Amino acid sequence: MAIPITARSLAFKVVRHEPELIPPAQPTPGELKPLSDIDDQEGLRAEMDFVQFYGSSPSMKYKDPAKIMREAIAKALVFYYPFAGRLREGPNRKLMVECTGEGVVFVEAEAADVTLEQFGDALSPPFPCFNQLLIDVPRTGTAQLLNRPLLFIQVTRLRCGGFVLATRMNHAMCDAAGLVQFMSSVAEMAGGGSHLLSIPPVWKREVLTANYPLQITHKHPEYDQVLTDSNLSANDDVDNHIHMAHKSFFFGPKEISTLKNLVHGPITYSTYEMLTACLWKCRTIALQIASTEEVSLLGIVNARGKFKEPPLPSGFYGNGIVFPAAVTTAGKLSQSPLGYAAGLLKKAKEEMSQEYVLSVCALMVSKGRPMFTTARSFAVSDLRHVGVHEVDFGWGKPIYGGPASAGLGDFSGVSTFTPYTYKKNGGENGIVVPVLLPSDAMERFAEELRKMFREAPAASENVAPKITPSSL
Repeated sequence: MAIPITARSLAFKVVRHEPELIPPAQPTPGELKPLSDIDDQEGLRAEMDFVQFYGSSPSMKYKDPAKIMREAIAKALVFYYPFAGRLREGPNRKLMVECTGEGVVFVEAEAADVTLEQFGDALSPPFPCFNQLLIDVPRTGTAQLLNRPLLFIQVTRLRCGGFVLATRMNHAMCDAAGLVQFMSSVAEMAGGGSHLLSIPPVWKREVLTANYPLQITHKHPEYDQVLTDSNLSANDDVDNHIHMAHKSFFFGPKEISTLKNLVHGPITYSTYEMLTACLWKCRTIALQIASTEEVSLLGIVNARGKFKEPPLPSGFYGNGIVFPAAVTTAGKLSQSPLGYAAGLLKKAKEEMSQEYVLSVCALMVSKGRPMFTTARSFAVSDLRHVGVHEVDFGWGKPIYGGPASAGLGDFSGVSTFTPYTYKKNGGENGIVVPVLLPSDAMERFAEELRKMFREAPAASENVAPKITPSSL
C-alpha cells in the first residue's frame, strides 16, 4: 500500500547573514502591470514554499552556491523585472504590479554542522527544521501581501558541499510552472548566460482577462460558498482544528497499478485521476463528514494548452490554472466504488476549455474575486511534470525538489503530486503526496488507505501491503 514516510528528526544550527534585496542587474522599465483575472482571485492571494536539496559536485568543489545564485538572480531579474516590483490593489480589488525594481529578498546562510546525508533517505514534506532553511517571514493575509517582496529566497550551504535552496513565492504572481521557468532562467545565468534566455518570459496577462460584456457561460461550483452552520462542525471544517498532523505518503508503480485494477470497464483513467480519487475518498471517510453533506474535489488543472485564439505563448509565467470541481455527497462518495470518484473528476476536467477559463475570469470580476470553496473541500495539484525536481544550477538535479508542505495559505486541504525516489524502498521511483489533517483523522486516513489496498481484487494481489511506522 501507500507508504507513510518517516522524516528523520534533525537538530542543527543555521547562521544567517542579514537579508538583502537583490535588484535587477541592469535598469528595467518602471511601469504598472495589471495581473490577470485568474492571478488575483482570493484563493491565490497567498504564499507557497518550495525547497530543493542539492548534493555536492566535484566540478563545483570550490564554487560558492550563494554567490553564484545571488549574481544569477540579479541577471535573471533583468528579464523577469516584475518580480522585483511590489503588488498594489486598485478598484474592484484589482491587483497590479508596480515595477519598482526594488528587488527580491535573498538570504545567505550556513549550516556548518550538518551534511545532506544526515537529513536521511526520507527527504519529503514536512521537513525537519524548515524554519531554519527559509528566512522567518510570517505568513500574511491578503492585505499584507501588498507592498511586500514577491520572492523570498534562502541558500543554505551544508558541510558536505551541498546546499538547500528554499523559496517562498507570492502565488498571485505565478503558479509552480511560472516559478520553475524563472528558476530555470536563473540556472541559465548561473551557467554563464547573460544576454538571451532559451525561453524568454512573456507577460500577456491580458489573455486571461474577462471580456466585456461579462459572460459567465459555465457553472462554477468550485466558487460556491456554503453558508450553513454545518461549516463550523468539527468534522468538516479542518482548519478549525488545533492538533494537526502532517505526513507524506509514497505511491510507487505497484501501488498505482493496484488502484487502476480497482476499476473495471471501458473507461480508462489516468494516474492523476485514480490517485486523486483514492485520496479524496479516504480523506472524506477519515473526516467523518455527515453522509448527506456535499463534498467537493477541486482538480487543479493547467489551462495553458486550452487557449487557441489567442494561444498562451511559450514563456508565459502567470497563473495558468483553474479549479474545476467534482461535487457529490459524503455518503455517496464513501459507499461507491473508486471508479465513481474517478469518473466525477474526469468529467469535471473535460469541462476545461478556453471558454471555461474566460467564464472563470468573468465570475472573478462580477463576484469581487471570491475564494474557491473550502468547506468540506479537497484540492489536488499534479506537479510531476512542472520540473521543480529538474532545475540544475551546476550541482546536478536536486535530491528532492518540490513543495515544502501541504496546504495553501490558510487552507489545509491542498495536496500535491511530486516525483520522488524512495531510497528506503530500493530506490523506487514514484509519487510523494503530502497530507495535512487533524491528528485523529490522519490515523483514520492511513487506515482507509490500508483497507483500500487490502481489498484490492485478485488481479493485483502481487502487490504486497507495505507499511512503515510513522512518527510524524
